[in-house]
Amino acid sequence: MTDRKTGLETCRVVIKGGGEMASGVAVRLHQAGIRNILLLEIAAPLAVRRTVSFSEAVYDGEQEIEGIHACLARHVDDILALWRREMVAVAVDPEWRLLDLLQPRVCIDAILAKRNTGTRMDEAPLVLALGPGFTAGLDAHAVIETQRGHNLGRIYRKGAAEENTGLPGAINGYTLERLLRSPEAGKVDSVRKIGELARAGEIVLNVNGVPVAAGIDGVIRGLIRPGITVPSLIKLGDIDPRGCPEYCLTVSEKARALGGAALEAVCAYLAGNFRG
Repeated sequence: MTDRKTGLETCRVVIKGGGEMASGVAVRLHQAGIRNILLLEIAAPLAVRRTVSFSEAVYDGEQEIEGIHACLARHVDDILALWRREMVAVAVDPEWRLLDLLQPRVCIDAILAKRNTGTRMDEAPLVLALGPGFTAGLDAHAVIETQRGHNLGRIYRKGAAEENTGLPGAINGYTLERLLRSPEAGKVDSVRKIGELARAGEIVLNVNGVPVAAGIDGVIRGLIRPGITVPSLIKLGDIDPRGCPEYCLTVSEKARALGGAALEAVCAYLAGNFRG
C-alpha cells in the first residue's frame, strides 16, 4: 500500500476554547490524522460537560476523551513534545499569544461566546469560527453553524450563522427545563455527580448554600467543577432526559457534527479547494 501524505500530519491547528464543542472538534480532527492540535483556555475554565472537555487538563494536568489523550503544556517546548507523542496540548493563554509563536495553518474560534471576542482573519491562513457573532469574509474565512436543526454544521463562506435564540437545543422536547443555573454569584458545592440519575426536584448542587434542583428526571450529563466560583445565572449543569449514562463519556452528536464541518474546511484548504 502506497504511503500517501495528505498534509494533515504536519498541519498545526490552534483551537480557542477547550469546552465541550471545542473538544469535539479536536477529537474529530485528531481521529482524521491531525496530530498538532493545541487548545487555548482561560485560567479557570467553566466547562459543564467536563467528562468530554479537554479544558479539565487545566485543573488535573491531563484529560482523555474517546481514547485521545491531552495534557497541560506550560511552555512551547511542552507543546512540541506532546505533538511528537501524538497528544493534544492544552495551554492557559487567554490572550492567544501562542498564535504568534506557533504560526498555525489553522485557527478555530470554538469559544461559543455568541460574539467575537477578538478573532481576526489574519491570525492564520485559515480561520474558522463557530456560531453567531462572526461574519465570513470579515472576522473569519468561514463560519460554522451551531444551531441544532437542518443547517447544523453547515459551512458559511459568506454571511453569518443563525442568530442566538437564547434557548438550548431541545432534547426529548425539553429546552430550558433541563438546565441548571446559578441562583447567585458564589462558590459551587456539588451534591451529585455526572452520570447519576436525578429526579425532578432533587438537589444537585448548591451555590453559597442556596440549593439548585433538577427540573426534570434524567441523567446528570454535565456539572460544573465543585469548588469553583461562578457569576449569577451561569449554566451549572445539564440534565439529559434520555437517561443514558454512557452519553456522559462520549462526544455529543452536535459536537461531532461541528468537528466534521471543521474537518471538511481544513481538508478543503489543504487540498487547495477552499474558497472563501
